[in-house]
Amino acid sequence: MEGGVTAAKGFEAAAAAAGIKYQDRTDMALIYSEKPCRAAGTFTTNVVKAAPVKWDRQVVESGHRPQAVIVNSGIANACTGEEGMRYCEETAKEAANALGIEKKAVLVGSTGVIGMQLPMERIKEGIRSLAAAKTSGLSGGTAAAEAIMTTDTRKKEAAVTVEIGDTVVTIGGMAKGSGMIHPNMCTMLAFITTDAKISRKALQAALSEDVQDTYNMISVDGDTSTNDTVLLLANGEAGNPKIKYGTWEYEAFKAGLHAVNETLAKAIAGDGEGATALFEAKVVNADTKEQAKTLAKSIVCSNLTKAAIAGHDANWGRILCAMGYSGAQFDPEKVDLYFESSAGRLKIIENGVALPYSEEQATEILSQPEVTAVADIKEGDVEASAWGCDLTHGYIDINADYRS
Repeated sequence: MEGGVTAAKGFEAAAAAAGIKYQDRTDMALIYSEKPCRAAGTFTTNVVKAAPVKWDRQVVESGHRPQAVIVNSGIANACTGEEGMRYCEETAKEAANALGIEKKAVLVGSTGVIGMQLPMERIKEGIRSLAAAKTSGLSGGTAAAEAIMTTDTRKKEAAVTVEIGDTVVTIGGMAKGSGMIHPNMCTMLAFITTDAKISRKALQAALSEDVQDTYNMISVDGDTSTNDTVLLLANGEAGNPKIKYGTWEYEAFKAGLHAVNETLAKAIAGDGEGATALFEAKVVNADTKEQAKTLAKSIVCSNLTKAAIAGHDANWGRILCAMGYSGAQFDPEKVDLYFESSAGRLKIIENGVALPYSEEQATEILSQPEVTAVADIKEGDVEASAWGCDLTHGYIDINADYRS
């Protein structure tokens, strides 16, 4: 369905221009729930963790019932010591006062340059503007999605409805991410909201399980951010019977959550810094899920393969090579490889050996905005996909002077 974080009942959002780093756009966002929420989260595994990651993890793991998320772009509030943690608390306190909620009911998020301190007077002024502007309409959610962008070229939103018995439950979300993307959780941020009534155990399990097949299967540049965070808030406004872990209702909810997470994950991968194409690697007929995921992720992480996609070059040897050093065992002499896109499907190798094919057709297939490489390893009936993007000169142009 259309929408993002305000698609579910009882959620509002807003954006504000605080002038934190950017002077020509909004750079702060608010997500607000009319009622306290059950919360789940997954966070970066980078040993260097930003202050907002530490704050949010403490709130989520303590069982507090959040009602608001304050997010800023431009400065990551990472590697900022005790002062950075104090600024998280000041942000939460200011938001609590402006919204009439408890300080521990406020989650925070930051994205941008590492090592700089937040300009707190601007942050506080931005919070007051957000509180006054919050709305439940689609426009509020879209404005929030745009405000958290850094080098992103487009907003990232998704929403679905799921039938839980006789009740329609809505799940919506927004995300940002373009560079420093190599999530291993469980600088990308994702915020998911739902009006489902669900136990805290089921909420956390659904998120923790699903990130393994969505956000953890994307890569732009191999760099795991200090700020990677996915937060999932459930306010129970749909009025469905409480969803519990291990039930069919849980599986239905998880399917809806997966649809939102996969859509946002692919949007992040396809909007990689300097990218011109979303690149999907699909490994089929594998023996185990882990084998398929390892092979697929190795393909999308290969810089040589990414450069070949940028050049619309069917250099299949780079893909087979990436599979070979992935650490997963397979028989290279059984592999069939295909390239496919909206321009068609082309078999490139069979049983590890090149087939005669039209270079012109291959170039046309690889010139589309979404390109897939399918590797059939003929060992079982399991498959997995990973998503990345092509590697262009634009990536260097953006990151050579990112701080300026």
